[in-house]
Amino acid sequence: MNMKPSFLLVVCFVFSGFLFSCTSQARVARAEEYYALGMAYLDLGRYEEAEKWLSQARFLDKTKLASEYNLGRIAFETGRYEEAIKFFDGILERDPDNVMALKSAAYTSIKTGDFERAEALYERVLLLEPESADDGYNYALVLNAVKKPEKAEEVLSKYPYALLDNKDILLLYARSQGAQRKPEAVDSYSRWLLNNSEPQVQYEFALVLEENGLYARSLEEYRKLLVTLPSDAGAPEGGLRKSAIQFAVARLLLIADAENPQGITELELALSEGFSDTEALNKLLEDENVTASAKDAIRKMIADLKSAKQGSTDSTEGTDEGI
Repeated sequence: MNMKPSFLLVVCFVFSGFLFSCTSQARVARAEEYYALGMAYLDLGRYEEAEKWLSQARFLDKTKLASEYNLGRIAFETGRYEEAIKFFDGILERDPDNVMALKSAAYTSIKTGDFERAEALYERVLLLEPESADDGYNYALVLNAVKKPEKAEEVLSKYPYALLDNKDILLLYARSQGAQRKPEAVDSYSRWLLNNSEPQVQYEFALVLEENGLYARSLEEYRKLLVTLPSDAGAPEGGLRKSAIQFAVARLLLIADAENPQGITELELALSEGFSDTEALNKLLEDENVTASAKDAIRKMIADLKSAKQGSTDSTEGTDEGI
């Protein structure tokens, strides 16, 4: 017997479909509202509230990827780098060519110290956006960090206009060449210093000049630094030390102008300024260009430094008796 669906049953199915459609539309509307609220709080820098609303929005397909990307941004901004990477990686599992997620995952990998992964990610970014000088710069930064300056130079050379206009890219280019002891580094550093001034870069330039046998120019750059740098006592934490530059002057003279007694005079001045790196002094003893008489003087300096250090240690230990 043929059974026709009753009118009531048909009405029920239609009504149920209408309810499902309405419910679905309402959920999408709510997700969009959650996302909008989350982004508004994110723009205000109110990360806790932004995270709350974006976490709600991520549970629907329409706002899932965008919400997870911005949750990753919040995790990054609040220093939760491992959590940030999980968000970006989740996006890349579903969308491997998502450039924004690739860039974010690469930059976050730098923060976690995973330079090899950052290198691989930036390589993918540049395959998708080969003309991006900013991404090329970040990629080259990572390459230098993993001791691949030749590859960093190769990457940066693809952006000739950026090398003319962007001082950060030009400096990284110079450093990449300098790390390879290339003579071309001299010109790259010179171009940077035409329009910029920074003691650390001047020092690097002097070293490059010295390594390339341009001793007179190198000595000139060291001398300029000695005029501008404060004494060691006034130097910022981790900054260049005047005594270290004074030692560089002495080292250059002892090696490049060995018969000139001024080298030992400059070395004595470096020690009086506070230089006490006995390892650096011992390296001078290994250099065949340093004369025998100079090495005798250096040995005495090393012995005096060790004696002074030992005396300071004994003095410190002696103060404990009165406590």
